[in-house]
This record gives sequence, C-alpha cells and structure tokens, in this order.
Amino acid sequence: MKKRKILVTSALPYANGSIHLGHLVEYIQTDIWVRFQRMRGHDIYYVCADDTHGTPIMLRAEKEGITPEALIARVHKEHLADFTGFNIHFDNYYTTHSEETRYFSENIYQKLKAAWLISVRSIEQLYDPSKNIFLPDRYVKGECPKCGAKDQYSDSCEVCGAAYAPTELKDPYSSVSGAKPIKKSSEHYFFNLSDNRCIDFLRKWTREADHLQPEAANKMREWLGEAGENKLSDWDISRDAPYFGFEIPGAPGKYFYVWLDAPIGYMGSFKNYCEKNNIDFDEFWRKDSATELYHFIGKDILYFHALFWPAMLEHSNYRTPTKIFAHGFLTVNGEKMSKSRGTFITAESYLQQQLNPEWLRYYFAAKLNGTLEDIDLNLEDFIARVNSDLVGKFVNIASRCAGFINKRFQGKLVDGEQYQLMRTVIDERFSSWRPGKIEQAFEDRDFSAAIRQVMKFADAANEMIHELAPWEIAKDPQRSCELQRHCSLGIQLFYLLSCYLKPILPKTVEQIETFLNCEPLMWPVLPDGKPVSDLLLPAGHCINPYQHLMTRIDTKQIEALVVANQQGLPPAADAFSRVRHGQKQQHAVASIADTVSIDDFSKIDLRIARIVNAEQVTGADKLLKLTLDIGAEQRTVFAGIKSAYEPEQLKGRFTVMVANLAPRKMKFGVSEGMVLAAGGGGKELFILSPDDGAQPGMRVT
Repeated sequence: MKKRKILVTSALPYANGSIHLGHLVEYIQTDIWVRFQRMRGHDIYYVCADDTHGTPIMLRAEKEGITPEALIARVHKEHLADFTGFNIHFDNYYTTHSEETRYFSENIYQKLKAAWLISVRSIEQLYDPSKNIFLPDRYVKGECPKCGAKDQYSDSCEVCGAAYAPTELKDPYSSVSGAKPIKKSSEHYFFNLSDNRCIDFLRKWTREADHLQPEAANKMREWLGEAGENKLSDWDISRDAPYFGFEIPGAPGKYFYVWLDAPIGYMGSFKNYCEKNNIDFDEFWRKDSATELYHFIGKDILYFHALFWPAMLEHSNYRTPTKIFAHGFLTVNGEKMSKSRGTFITAESYLQQQLNPEWLRYYFAAKLNGTLEDIDLNLEDFIARVNSDLVGKFVNIASRCAGFINKRFQGKLVDGEQYQLMRTVIDERFSSWRPGKIEQAFEDRDFSAAIRQVMKFADAANEMIHELAPWEIAKDPQRSCELQRHCSLGIQLFYLLSCYLKPILPKTVEQIETFLNCEPLMWPVLPDGKPVSDLLLPAGHCINPYQHLMTRIDTKQIEALVVANQQGLPPAADAFSRVRHGQKQQHAVASIADTVSIDDFSKIDLRIARIVNAEQVTGADKLLKLTLDIGAEQRTVFAGIKSAYEPEQLKGRFTVMVANLAPRKMKFGVSEGMVLAAGGGGKELFILSPDDGAQPGMRVT
C-alpha cells in the first residue's frame, strides 16, 4: 500500500457557546476516519481551532465584563476538555486569534487585491445609535414584511419562511440595546466572486475530480447556474469598528469578516503545529502539492467551503481541498434538539452523568453513511443498540472464553497441532468473509455499512462459540485440549473484531490490548485469496487476566441526562418518558395476586437467556419469533411484544425466560417457553433484563 500524506480538518466551533451532541457528530466522524487512516500506516494530521472573531464574541465579553481575549481563552479550554472527554484527538487544537492566522489572512487578501479581485463600495446597513455599532442580521428583529409575524430576525421569518433584506423589516429594533436602528452608509470591501475567473474556476472545480459528494455537487450547480449565467454575488469581507478581529491592512477601522479568517484558521493551526514539529507546511499547501487535504463540515456551511474558500485559495496561489465531506444535522427522537424537552444535550452534561463516551461514538458511527442525510439519536434505540451490539455481542465473546484460558491454561492460547486445528475451523467457517468490505466502508466514511459487516462477524462468532459450548466441555477433565482450542478460537475472533472497532472505540481497545497482551492493533490487511487465519495472534500467545470492559446502559442514566438538560420545565422523574412517548406516562397499578408458598414458586425455572435472533411472524399481529440461547441449548419462543419492539432492537439483548413452561403448539410453530415483560400491553411493554455479568443459562433464584 502506498503511504499517503493527509491533512484533515473539522469545522471550527464558534467560541460563543458550549459543545453539544449535534456538534459531536462531525468531530466523532472525523476522528474515526483519522484513526482508521493512522491504523493503516499513513502520515495523517488532524487540526482544528476555535473560531474566535466577530460581533457576538465582542458583545458577550462586554456583557461578562471581561476582554474578548479572556473569553476565548476560557472557552478554548472548555471546548478542548469536551473533545478530549469524547476521545477526539487533535494533533493541534488552536485558535483563529493567532499571529499565524493573521499572517495568512493578510497574505491571501493582498494576493486577491493584486489580482484585482477586491473592490470597495458603499452599502447601507442598519445601525444601533445607542451602542454605536452596525448590527449583524441576527441582532435586528422586527415584524415580517410578508406575514406580519412579530419578533422575527432581519433575514428570514420563522413563521412563514420568507427571506428578505434587513432593510425590509417593519418596526425593527436592536436586540442589543432595544433601540430603533437607523440606516447608515459605510464603505465595505468585497471579494469579487462574480468575476468570470472565479465563476469559470468554480464551475470546473465543483464538477470535476470528485471534490464534492454528489448531493453537494448538485447544490453547487444550482447556485452557480449554467454556462453563460452568473448567479453569484460579490462577497462582503469587511466589517466596521467596533469589531473583534483582524484589521484590514491599509484600511483603518475596517476588519476582516469572521468568515474570511475562519477557514484560514485551518492554515494557521497547521502552521503552528508544523513550526513546533519541524514539518514542511508548504508541502501541504503549495499549488502543486501531492498531499491530500480533507475538510469535514456540516451541510449548513457548504456554501462557504465549496465556493468562497476554494476560490480564495485558487486565486491566491494555494492548493485547493482534495475533497469536502459534508454531513447532515442531528435530531433527537425524530425532532430538533430542544432545551424544554431536555434533548439539547451538551457534551459536558453527558460526561458529568458518567456516561461512557464510546457508547455515543458507536451509535453515531452506526448511523453515519457518508452522505448529507440527517441522523437521529433515538434514545430508546441508543440503549438497545449499545447493549445489544457492544455488550451482548462484542464484549460477550471475551467474557465467555477468557476465564477458562486464564484459570485452566495460565493464560496461554493453543499452539502446535491444536493451533492448526483451530485455524482450519476458522477458515472453513469464515471462508466467505471479506474484510475488504469493511476497509472500503471506512474509507468512504460509510461507518454504518462497516458496523453492519463487523456485527455480522460478531453474530457468526457468537453462534460458533455457542455451538462449541466450552462451558459444557469444561465439565469433562478428559476434554482439556478441546476446551483450550475452542476458547482460544473465541479469543482470536475477539482480537479480529477489536481491530475493526478500534477507530470507533479507542479507549476500550486500549484496555483490550492490555488484556490481549499485544502491541497496539493495526488495521488487518488480508490480500484476496488469503485465509482469515493469517490475521490471528501467534500460536501459544499468552493473554492477561480478563477485566470487565463495558457495562450496559441503564434507562435511569438516560432519564437523568434528559432531566439535567431540561430548561423551562420543573425537574420530573418522568422526563425520559415524555421524551420517549411525547407525554407523561400513566399506568394503573394492578392489585397484588394471592399469596403462594415458596414451594409453589420454586417450581418455576427462570433462566437468563440471550436473544440470538428476533424476526417478524408472517400473519401475526402481535407476535415476534425469538431464538433464545439458554446456555445448554437454544429455544424458540413466540412473544406477544411486536407492538413495543422492532426485531433489531432485541438481537443480542439478555432477558429472563420461564424455561420449564410446557411447550405450546401454535399456528406458527411450537413456543418453548415465555419471556418476562412488564406493562399493560401495546407500547407499554418492557422486557426484563438482568444486571451486567449474567450469562445465558444462569438460573434466577
């Protein structure tokens, strides 16, 4: 594989607010991709910075009675702590309020000016006579000129959706001081984006070389128009004093608009990193660079990154991005994040509730597919998927096999003939396995496809271990070699799964590397035609004692998270229920049944069961067909829980079943037991789950 040199950035978070889960979609997506490329052995750098300039920063600092510099320094520390808490690793996390960013802002401006792509003209704006400042659009409110709705922003109406110029707003007022704005003229500096040189370049750049995702390229064509059309306006790149930012050279009282120096902050952050680490900055940014440059952004800032930014770079003699990767927005339970519902969740609050950040990393990865589609954080599905996939399928493999290896064989995996027998079994069972599909899915940022492949592998591994049943073999001292071989097989499969999940679960896999007593895991490369067993740990490898790797999510933890993020409503124990079902949960409490003796109760054999599979039953309105692993065997149970669960929510979960219930012949087959659930029916059905550590077949006493 040819070694690549790659520079990666994420959009710069604005230094005027906290990081929330919507922000984290992007940084988690980028971090996973960077870790994947690093595991493959490429030279890759990931830089970012706080976006620190503009009127909102200046006004917030004034309100708090501190300098803008003090504000952005404090927020920088908070942002970096949030990112670090979610295991997002930047090679450099910097600030746009730096000498490096100032230098490149002035450098690019001077080059554009020399190319006659900067013009100056007078424009009329709304001005706050009380604060003596020109007002950005979002700092003016008034009555919509189209529908008459009050308290609307000066660029668009949230009631009727109309767009308009700030000067069209009726009865405007400043949201800074409350004063009525006046119209005032001022000279502004423009980047001549409507120049034919920019138009021609952008038409070519947005349509060639796969710089953009198909959906983004289509949007660019819409904005640019066809040949002969000129839909682009010149871009206002200046703001008047008072303003927190960089003053434009040769223009006293005029400052670069924050969106000019924000993307230039990528260059500033990387320059800072290069100077500290003796890296050639120019190799990555010169016009003829053979390196790769990728920007991960939200689709809402595509306009700035796919039009303004490449045009600025092209005409100031710098390289343009290799690709721009845009993603969609985050919804929670199918709706916009809401402070009143407690779903506008900050990164800090998630961490303060002691929730594992890798639960969220995995869930976001399972939703991301490399397109501009929005993704939804469904809190019930979040609990079910993490508990099923990560605990019930992935970690379960190690927990079922490691104890026997440590206690019976001093931590040593099989070697010699037993190792070859194990390899043969793995190669026969996984002859159709194609790890290349996982690798390509990671490369394409289609993490959801990668996870589907990994979990198919995990399902097959669990099924194989269940068939081999080492816990049964362990009862016979004469089958010691067989026990070691089968448990070694489980550990080897767990090792492979860990390699594929490392970009998503870096901290968990660090613990796994300690447990497996191995070097840091690299990406497993399997050339076509080579057997899967070529990827295994060596014969006779010794592992360390198994330590618990991950707990299940408790519904109460998510309820507490929602309550902690509620604003405008009194704290309530039913907050999570409102989020889940849209209203407060009410249920009648049934009276206690007649007393039974302990002898009566002891006749019921309750067992821990793992739901190996769940599927729809054709022709049944209420039933799901469950395949349950109870340790020594598998059972089929038809459960009337279709109204409350989708099959995918159940696979891999642990529950409790009545194991000695007489089989019942039904229209759809024979039901060999009963799973336990609470609730009155319909959506209010909740299957019981045991605490972490319970294993299939254990008796409930």
